[in-house]
Amino acid sequence: MKARRLVASVLLLTVALACTDRTPTSVPAAPTPDASLIGGLLGATGLLRCSNLPYASATKTIGPLGGSISAGPHTLVIPPGALLNPTTITMTAPTGLGVNAVKFQPEGLRFVAPAVLTMSYSNCHLLGKLLPKRIAYTDDNLNIITYLLSLDNLFSKYVTGKVNHFSDYVIAW
Repeated sequence: MKARRLVASVLLLTVALACTDRTPTSVPAAPTPDASLIGGLLGATGLLRCSNLPYASATKTIGPLGGSISAGPHTLVIPPGALLNPTTITMTAPTGLGVNAVKFQPEGLRFVAPAVLTMSYSNCHLLGKLLPKRIAYTDDNLNIITYLLSLDNLFSKYVTGKVNHFSDYVIAW
């Protein structure tokens, strides 16, 4: 009888573990395909080449109730409960990089629940608009560290991804 209970407990635990949410919030950077295979409008870095947008910056204090902040055509939505204390956030959309990028302060801020970053690519090259886009987490030199789990909306020309911490983000293909 004890053996049956032990087997049933192990089976129940196995099923429970198999049903837990193991959805990744980021995907490791993949090797970049040769740009010559898809045309010269895209750089070999995997970042989507775009005409420069005007510089934009915003600062806002967001607390446990959540909120949103925008810089240029890009928006970050922080859900309720993602921050435990009121936090002053600065979002910057730099210009002159040849890509659509956003930077956040305070650097390294982590969220209890993921925030949602939506970035526009309406000012990007035509060929790039046809390829699936995603948001890349990059270093200061625009080297891709990893890709965010992203959803591309070709009709609205926006890509949306889940952000777990503040850093630099750029639209990539």
